[in-house]
Amino acid sequence: MKKEQTPYSKIINLLELFQLNEDTDEVGTIESVRKGVEFRGTNLWTLIFAIFIASIGLNVNSTAVIIGAMLISPLMGPIVGAGFAVGTNDFDFLKRCLRNLGIATLVSIVTSTIYFSITPINEAQSELLARTTPTIFDVLIALFGGATGIIANTRKEKGNAIAGVAIATALMPPLCTAGYGLAQGNWSFFLGAFYLYFINSIFIAIATFVFVRYLNFRKVDWGLYKEQEAKVRTYLMIFALITIIPSIYTAWEIVQSSLFKSRANLFITQHFDSQKTKIIEKNIISEGKKKIELTLIGAKISEENLQNIKNKLPQYKLENVELSVLQDLSSPNPESLKYEILSEIYKNTNVTEEKKLDQLRKELEILYPELKSFSLTESKEFLSTENKYENFHLFLTHWSRKPPERDKERLRQFVEIRMGLEKIKMMLE
Repeated sequence: MKKEQTPYSKIINLLELFQLNEDTDEVGTIESVRKGVEFRGTNLWTLIFAIFIASIGLNVNSTAVIIGAMLISPLMGPIVGAGFAVGTNDFDFLKRCLRNLGIATLVSIVTSTIYFSITPINEAQSELLARTTPTIFDVLIALFGGATGIIANTRKEKGNAIAGVAIATALMPPLCTAGYGLAQGNWSFFLGAFYLYFINSIFIAIATFVFVRYLNFRKVDWGLYKEQEAKVRTYLMIFALITIIPSIYTAWEIVQSSLFKSRANLFITQHFDSQKTKIIEKNIISEGKKKIELTLIGAKISEENLQNIKNKLPQYKLENVELSVLQDLSSPNPESLKYEILSEIYKNTNVTEEKKLDQLRKELEILYPELKSFSLTESKEFLSTENKYENFHLFLTHWSRKPPERDKERLRQFVEIRMGLEKIKMMLE
């Protein structure tokens, strides 16, 4: 006769589903962790090549390439090793892990800095920008990713979880972004990206420490003394708290900004977007003095109605928000609208030309180091035989050392193609 289960026994049976001790491979885990810590020979070359691959992926904004680099990177080894060393009171092993982690970090940043110093693509892509503002969500990813990694690592059957952890925790992209910041002299990029890498490293190590203690791995007898264990735990908690505070603040700002933009968009949609009035430009400023700036065309909203709309801002929790509405383009005078459109086109054209010239400057600095300065101006030439003027571009250059004729012609052709111009005349100073 089957014994009836009590509520207490049912809870015990349920908790047994979460047991990890039965399939723990302690010897294999220790061997695997110690092997992954070393950074010499194969591991070091693999790290360098992985950093180059990740940097290229960030440079060309390719998620697939970045994921591939994260899969082959051995960077997680010393981080897991540090958490494992603290969990088993192995102080000597901890020092070795931190030393190797420092070497790996330095090599990674130097490698990515070298790449971003020589690449002709200098604009920050979305994949780079995503690694400059760490939040509490990155802390949670690192914590859960580290927990998954150590659990998978301690199993007799490793499975494929470790590869997923390498992708989720994303240790390499922040280091590459830090290198980009150094190469561009952008300290906010460097500090933000390095802080993200620091967060990932700390909380992967903490997760490893927690589960090593939970799985009751043997502690090193000659390691930290009993009274020092309590100090280590206390210091670890304080250090983690100090590390996490800036990310909480950043996450709070992002959430508040997102909520503000959501409420502002709802307010705009309900009061300005209609069949008679259309929004042609919208600018929602959530940092500092909060503003909503709109440019409208169509039927003009009277000042009285506009004030009534402004009075409704508090209903959308948009108190102390400045609402600016430009309706000059709603004028029935088509010349006014034409002037505004042409002005905007001219402004955008000038900005584009400036960007192209700046990009040309950066490329020429790499290709022709002896070229000290240059100017590119549009001019006219009078052809007396044909009795007419002809447009051309004058490329005036100043060199530290006079270049060979073949380099001059090659440079002229390069600038002609790069800037999309039909006729360039080159002069040397």
